[in-house]
Amino acid sequence: MTAPALRRRIGLGLLVFYGVGVMVGAGIFVLVGKVAGDAGAMTPLAFLIAGAAAGLTALSFAELSARIPESAGEAAYTREAFGSRPFANLIGLAVALVGVVSAAAILKGGVGYLLAFVDAPRFWLELGLGVALGLIAAVGVLESLAFAAILTVVELTGLALVAWGGFSAEPVTTFAEMTDVSQLANGGFAIVFSAALLAFFAFIGFEDMVNLAEEVIDPVRTMPRAIILAVGITTLFYCLVSVAALFAVAPADLALSERPLALVFERGSGLSPNVILVIAVFATLNGVLAQIVMSARVLYGLGRHSPAFGWAHHAHPRLGTPLRATAAATAAVLVLAFAAPIETLAEATSYLLLCVFIVVNAALLVLKRRSPPPAGAPNAPWIAPILAIVISFALLVS
Repeated sequence: MTAPALRRRIGLGLLVFYGVGVMVGAGIFVLVGKVAGDAGAMTPLAFLIAGAAAGLTALSFAELSARIPESAGEAAYTREAFGSRPFANLIGLAVALVGVVSAAAILKGGVGYLLAFVDAPRFWLELGLGVALGLIAAVGVLESLAFAAILTVVELTGLALVAWGGFSAEPVTTFAEMTDVSQLANGGFAIVFSAALLAFFAFIGFEDMVNLAEEVIDPVRTMPRAIILAVGITTLFYCLVSVAALFAVAPADLALSERPLALVFERGSGLSPNVILVIAVFATLNGVLAQIVMSARVLYGLGRHSPAFGWAHHAHPRLGTPLRATAAATAAVLVLAFAAPIETLAEATSYLLLCVFIVVNAALLVLKRRSPPPAGAPNAPWIAPILAIVISFALLVS
C-alpha cells in the first residue's frame, strides 16, 4: 500500500506570507540591539551586508526550487549535484538543525517579551508555548500557514509602528553618521562584518520556503516568485526599522535593552510600548511555528531516500502532515531552548546556515553546467551564486 503523501494546498499569497513571517520573526525584534552594540552607527550597513548575502542566495534557491521541487530542499539539491547520499543527508541534517536551533533562540526571545506581561517561570512559558506551536504545526500545513499569515500581518504592522516612532524622534544618531564610511577604517570594516553575521540571523527563513515544495500548487512557477517577493519585502522593512531605531535610541542603549524595538517606539512616540511588546510576542511565535514546520519537512524529505530517516517519511492519512517528524522537531526545540543562551543559539544558527548556503550555491553552479532550468523557471546569472559563496565565506571568516 502506498504511504499517504503531502497535500498540495499552498498558493503564492500564503507562501509569501510564510517567508516574510519567518524572516521577521527570526530576529529583528530580538537581535537589533545586539547588532547595534557591535556596529554602532553602522548598524544599517550591517543589515544591508547580511541582506546582500541572503538576497544573492535567494536567487539560487529560486532556481533550485524550480529545478528540484522536493521537501528535502537543500539535501535534494546536494544529492542531485554531487551524487553523494551521505553528503546530502549531512546537509539535510544541518538544515533541520538550523531550524530547531533558531526556533529555540526565537522561543527564548519571545518569552523574554512575554515576561513583561506574565509573572510566571520562564521554563513553563517556554514549554507551554513550544508544545502549543508544535500542535498547530501538526494539525495541517494550510491551517499552520493561515495562522502564520495572520501573525505576519501583525508583525509588519508592528515594524511600521516602530519605524513611525523612530522617525518621529529628535535624532540621536544622524543619517550622516550612519553613512560615514570613514568609520570602516582601522578595523571598523571587520567589526561591521562581524555584526553582519549576527544580523544575518534576522534574514533566516527564505530558505525554509523550499521545504514546502511538495505542498505548493505549481511549484516550478510559484516557489521562485514567492522567494524573491518575500526577501524583497523583508529587506525593505529591515532598512526602515534599523535606521529608525538609531534615530530614536543611541546604539549603546539599544544594546542594553532586552526589548529594543519597544524602546524605540516608546522613545520616539512617547506612547506606551505595550503594543510593540504584544506584537513582538506574536512575531516570535510565528518564527517558532515556521521553523518547526520547516524542520519537519526536511526530516520527511530525508526519509524518502535514507533508511535511517525512514521513520520520518510518514504523512498522517487524515491531517496530511508529517506527524512524527513534527513531534521530533518540537521536542528538539524545547531541549535547546532550556539548554543554551539566545546569543549562542543565534550565532550557531548563522554559522551552520552560511555553510549550507555555500554548499547550495556550489550545487547550483554544478547543475547549471549540466542543463538549463525547466521551462517557466528562473535562470539566475552565474555571478549570483559565485558572489553568494564569496560573501557567505567572508561572513564566516569575520
